Amino acid sequence: MTDLLPTARTGGPAVLTKGSAPPAAPPQEPGPPVARGTRRRLGPGRPLPFGRLIGPVLLIAAWWAASASGYLDPRILSGPGSVISTASDLVATGRLQDNVLISLQRAGLGLFFGVVSGVVLAVAAGLSRSGEYLIDGPLQIKRAIPSLAMLPLLILWLGIGEEMKVTVIALGVAVSMYINTFAFLTSIDNRYVEHAEGLDLSRAQFIRKVVVPGSLPGFFVGLRLGVTSSWVGLIVVEQINATSGIGYMMFQAQQYAQSDVIIVGLVAYGIFGFASDAAVRAIERRALSWRRTLAG
Repeated sequence: MTDLLPTARTGGPAVLTKGSAPPAAPPQEPGPPVARGTRRRLGPGRPLPFGRLIGPVLLIAAWWAASASGYLDPRILSGPGSVISTASDLVATGRLQDNVLISLQRAGLGLFFGVVSGVVLAVAAGLSRSGEYLIDGPLQIKRAIPSLAMLPLLILWLGIGEEMKVTVIALGVAVSMYINTFAFLTSIDNRYVEHAEGLDLSRAQFIRKVVVPGSLPGFFVGLRLGVTSSWVGLIVVEQINATSGIGYMMFQAQQYAQSDVIIVGLVAYGIFGFASDAAVRAIERRALSWRRTLAG
């Protein structure tokens, strides 16, 4: 058989003849050299044990240095040494412990009632159209109205006792829990719902196997925001006709210009807020250990 000669026009694809060598590969533009066996890391890196304490420690160190060097007027802001001495005196007299226990009780009750009510409302609105039409609108309106703006009305209804204080805290927590849990619940892929219907799951099985895993990340986001809301609400309600609590102690110190006592109260709030957020994070990592996220 005779060889076939290439008859392609100039610029067209080359036609190989029998026994001819393949055409040379077109030259490629040189790119940046890439080391073999390595890849660029784009994530935040490995987490450090107790790494979240670095920021607060640096802040305290800067506060201490400014106080020791004289740049910080003790009449405006007391130094760490004075604050530690004042805290020791308050502990020795039992005043700090008593106020802390009362504040923890208020914050705990408000957080509990807020979490329960927020989750129940989110489930009712997320699993039923009628529930969504009845619940979501009022909750979105409440979201736009700060809980503190409702204080005059709550005082008129409930007085100035513990019921009013716990209710203010619970309202702020409930809105955070509802918004985040409802958002994640309603974003569950509809294919999982259809699959559950195909398997003929009961309502309880559907909630346990589909709704709970799908909305759990939103629940923890709402819980972290709810914990913060409970401390913010506590600070305010304890300065309204209160006779005990950390906020009351700070308000009394303001009358006598005792900045060191005020800072002791702020440090107590900060410690409780940081510790509660860290506890929620630890529970979240354990409950959502199946996820691989940037948080590690």
